[in-house]
Amino acid sequence: MKQKLRVLLGASLLTLVTGCQTAYYSAMEQVGVHKRDILVDRVVDARDSQAEAQEQFKDALEQFRSVVQFDGGELDKVYNQLQAEYDDSVDAAEDVSNRIDKVESVAEALFEEWNEELGKYSSRKLRNESARKLRETRVRYAELLRTLKQAEKRMAPVLASLQDNVLYLKHNLNARAVGALKGEFRGIKQDIDLLLRDMQRAISQSDRFIREMEDRQG
Repeated sequence: MKQKLRVLLGASLLTLVTGCQTAYYSAMEQVGVHKRDILVDRVVDARDSQAEAQEQFKDALEQFRSVVQFDGGELDKVYNQLQAEYDDSVDAAEDVSNRIDKVESVAEALFEEWNEELGKYSSRKLRNESARKLRETRVRYAELLRTLKQAEKRMAPVLASLQDNVLYLKHNLNARAVGALKGEFRGIKQDIDLLLRDMQRAISQSDRFIREMEDRQG
């Protein structure tokens, strides 16, 4: 019974969310803002979120570097700063994921609508041209989503490593703990460097997608 209730609740929430999204898109179309425009805006937001996350992970790495280079002073202060950078990194990662989810949501709605409207053409020539543009847009979007997802996927292991080291330092505020963390720094740096690389690819791919969508619209 509990399982059935959870399924029903999940279905109800999905229906509610879907209904709200549909109402939102309809309201935006009434003021001349179509799903295509919303998609471009959300890709811009996702790109900006990636750029902000890049800077945050850089800051977290630098703070971790300051921990392993610690040479006297208040170790608990250094720990608190590292904890703050970790918390900010978690927030940045969540924002990136939320932005990607919003991109996916409107893209799915756009492609579904576009595909359905192909059947409304009376001109075969225009229908075929529109179908071609739909296919091309889907391909470009798939490339974009792949780079976004790749960068998103790299965030989880980086955050897990940061959390492990923050927790270790929290419960071992001494020079020996700092020494142990020195052995962890190289691995974390490599992981963050790869993350920053993939984020830059996602940013570049987003810029390309935005330009192409705007050029086609113009």
